[in-house]
Amino acid sequence: MSFSADKKMKKFALCQWLLNITLVFSLAACSSPTVTQYSSEKPTLNLSEYFDGTIDAYGIFTDRSGVVVKRFTVLIKAHWKTLDGKKVGTLDESFEYSDGTKQKRIWTLVETSPGRYIGTADDVVGEALGNSAGNALNWTYTLALPVDDSIYHVQFNDWMYLVTPQVMINKAKMSKFGIDLGEVTLSFYKR
Repeated sequence: MSFSADKKMKKFALCQWLLNITLVFSLAACSSPTVTQYSSEKPTLNLSEYFDGTIDAYGIFTDRSGVVVKRFTVLIKAHWKTLDGKKVGTLDESFEYSDGTKQKRIWTLVETSPGRYIGTADDVVGEALGNSAGNALNWTYTLALPVDDSIYHVQFNDWMYLVTPQVMINKAKMSKFGIDLGEVTLSFYKR
């Protein structure tokens, strides 16, 4: 084998190795946690117990560069009842933003089977789908988000983690067409 052919083989092997490494990191970046990973975590989140009564929440919205764009508080009044053998919850959320604007969202949650939920609200496009295990809950949904004089349909990947029986942390990633728009972080406190 000539020196030139040997050099080409080494370059090819290096390129193939770099391609394989890139592929591995790309696949790892695409993977995301599953709710079952948290099945042994305590305290166990029971949605109908936690969201029952009055809950205060404190949050921020950060853009994709990490800059805090909005701060807000939420007062949640929640209750559950049983209809047709299923638990049905109402979460009446009153938002107040740091710029003085206010917003209202009323969620209806239905436990379709243990640890599985469907949620609806006026500004949710279709249904929110939720799964819980251990101390975690993952919601995925599309929100009709008003921006200036337009409405944008934005996808949410929403994770909630019960830290203590009174405190829950919520992180929600927002995206449109697969492009990261920012993140909402909330801290809930059950009275």
